[in-house]
Amino acid sequence: MELTAIYHRPESEYAYLYKEDQVHIRIRTKKEDIEKIVLHYGDPFIFIEDFYEDVKEMVKVTSDALFDYWQVAVSVSFARLQYLFELKDKEGQSILYGDKGFTDNSPENLASEGNGFKLPYIHEIDGCQVPDWVSKTVWYQIFPERFANGNAVLSPEGALDWDSSITPKTTDFFGGDLQGIIDHLDYLQGLGITGLYLCPIFESPSNHKYNTTDYFEIDRHFGDKETFRQLVEQAHLRGMKVMLDAVFNHMGDQSAQWQDVLKHGEKSAYKDWFHIQEFPVTNDKLVNPKELPYHTFAFASYMPKLNTANPEVKDFLLRVATYWIEHFDIDAWRLDVANEIDHQFWRDFRKAVLAKKPDLYILGEVWHTSQPWLNGDEFHAVMNYPLSDSIKDYFLRGCKKTSQFIAEINCQSMYYKQQISEVMFNLLDSHDTERILTTAQGDIQLVKSALAFLFLQRGTPCIYYGTELELGGGMDPDCRRVMPWDRVSNDNDMLNFMKNLIQLRKEITEIIQHGKFSLEEIELDVLALEWEHDHKAIRAIFNQSKENYILDRDSADLVSHCQTGDEKLVILPKGFVVYCDESKR
Repeated sequence: MELTAIYHRPESEYAYLYKEDQVHIRIRTKKEDIEKIVLHYGDPFIFIEDFYEDVKEMVKVTSDALFDYWQVAVSVSFARLQYLFELKDKEGQSILYGDKGFTDNSPENLASEGNGFKLPYIHEIDGCQVPDWVSKTVWYQIFPERFANGNAVLSPEGALDWDSSITPKTTDFFGGDLQGIIDHLDYLQGLGITGLYLCPIFESPSNHKYNTTDYFEIDRHFGDKETFRQLVEQAHLRGMKVMLDAVFNHMGDQSAQWQDVLKHGEKSAYKDWFHIQEFPVTNDKLVNPKELPYHTFAFASYMPKLNTANPEVKDFLLRVATYWIEHFDIDAWRLDVANEIDHQFWRDFRKAVLAKKPDLYILGEVWHTSQPWLNGDEFHAVMNYPLSDSIKDYFLRGCKKTSQFIAEINCQSMYYKQQISEVMFNLLDSHDTERILTTAQGDIQLVKSALAFLFLQRGTPCIYYGTELELGGGMDPDCRRVMPWDRVSNDNDMLNFMKNLIQLRKEITEIIQHGKFSLEEIELDVLALEWEHDHKAIRAIFNQSKENYILDRDSADLVSHCQTGDEKLVILPKGFVVYCDESKR
């Protein structure tokens, strides 16, 4: 038995309150080392008087390249829990594992009160509570300046023609606005979208609006507050939630606050609003980005970083966050550069916004694993870029072996508590990445495979505007081309595929969010995915090999790049099928 591989930690993603009185317990062991794990558990005070109340065998739920992961759900009658792991390896060795480490599997050690792990009292307020609606949502990310022009009067001077073949430059404008989004809500509803994620819409001189000058005003080229109010109301009437982008890490250099700093230097009332190392801040000090006298987002001089630990700054930003909830009934905040802002600010942010709207969704932009922000006191979820990278590496770039891909996906499934995983924001591309069609070098079949796999993952899926119309584009700013509305038609293959995929996802959401997951290579580079829940199952086969794969059935719920014949489905290379069955259990 490889003791050094065994890992468990109470009050973490390895031991947590899932729902009501149900607690999830997990443990990690060396891959293919352990044959059986039994959890001994019960109330610690009952244990003192008697013994553990119950035992339950754990289930090996997944494996990655190095480890097996085991899980069990237990009920807690008195909101207290003491537990001990009994592990048996494939050689017959048996040990106990608890708070004091490893001990011999003996009645004496099992009965010793100090050996067990403890959850002294499980407070619901300390748990990770997530909004119920999020797990059922399909998101659509909109870059407002490039989605649709609904009011030409608002268009900036020099706006370019609405042409998706134009490769935009950093400073280009095309005239997209809020009215344009309103005008196409029926289109989005027909697509099956139930959540709109809008990139920043507040006053800013740029086309991307991530250098905010006034957080309390809608950008003049996008419209006004009344237009935004109509957008939210019309979205809600169609069953759509609205998420805004909160750019609180930094402010635009054209803001009144920063301009005051430039004018008055150390005498400015706003000098402590930013991270300034040296006064005065003059133009001659902006030549070398790495020698700026103040901190910025990246090394962008036009985005000075806000000091969110300053009470005045905190108060200001929390007023911004609650204003748009209170006055316009938005449903979610996406938090830009969230990992560069202090944890205490986000804890206060959570309290402030949930006090206004208890089921508001709080989504952080973090590009890496994010456990520190997902303990139940900051964000509900983050943008799941590790997942997107794995999917793109496997399906679009072809640079991952199937075994490696499976190991990565399985490992990621254990990163977070299950309720967090159920609301993770799953995406493949965004305004910050090249578009997936470009990543796939124009191979739409690979794009379909990647999207299908994404929509079969636990979490809440998002597509970037134009993906359903085969919009391509390289890295920023090329990924921000205008929406190709001229491609919309009833016979557009990709558009119809996305409608079918979204509809399928809605039908099987419960199976995915609450089911048991498996992923395996059934033949060389042929990937089989399965979810089982409540005597129902969803299965998918992705053929990433160079040979045809024959499936003994003549139909499926979603078919791509396949042929039928003799009551069989022939999955061609790069093709896949998804089908629902009654579970074998």
